[in-house]
Amino acid sequence: MILIISLAAFVSTFLGGIFALKFKDKLHLILGFSAGAIIGVALFDLLPEAIELGGGVYEVSSITSLVALGFIIYMLIDRLVILHLHHEDEPLHHKDRGRFGAGSLSFHSFLDGVAIGLAFQVSVAVGAVVAIAVLVHDFSDGINTVNMVVKNGASRKEALRWLLLDACAPVLGVLSTYFFTLSSTSLGVILALFCGFFLYIGASDLLPESHHRHPAVWTTVSTIIGMAVLFVAIQFAGI
Repeated sequence: MILIISLAAFVSTFLGGIFALKFKDKLHLILGFSAGAIIGVALFDLLPEAIELGGGVYEVSSITSLVALGFIIYMLIDRLVILHLHHEDEPLHHKDRGRFGAGSLSFHSFLDGVAIGLAFQVSVAVGAVVAIAVLVHDFSDGINTVNMVVKNGASRKEALRWLLLDACAPVLGVLSTYFFTLSSTSLGVILALFCGFFLYIGASDLLPESHHRHPAVWTTVSTIIGMAVLFVAIQFAGI
């Protein structure tokens, strides 16, 4: 069963990325949707999971502080490292930023797989709930990964390579749990940090970029739809 879920995660992520590549002429709408989706994942999925998993040891205020720390860490890396790499070569600079963002999303996908594997170690029922929660946003993960590199000047070939890595990441995450165990508290801390990462990517990168490309009402609407879709899907998965 767990291998079937891993395959489903791969397919869902890959299809999301292909969708983003096929309709790149509507990139402003896809970026708007992606911004809403990634913020939705952070607020409706990662944050509640982090609070639930880490709540046995940490106060809610401590978890939210870790979210803020994640936001600050990503901002510092983005501002102090990526933005100053190859300053004299603007296209290369943008590609580095896109690769960093796609790499972060791929690592998150790896952690999704880890979460699935560890949940199944607890019980089949818990594993199934976590797996559904992961699958419902894997499609947008694929979209977000492709958008991160495409909007920063990467070629279609490079975008496909990153998409393949992101699609394989949850499978590798699931397989890795056969070799180690991780406490729920530690997983909660990691998810809180990634919540901060995703809030930064969505609010400070994808959202402004979508509006800059096409400052239209539908761009804003697509962002709201992205958040709403993830909210409904995650709520449905939690039933």
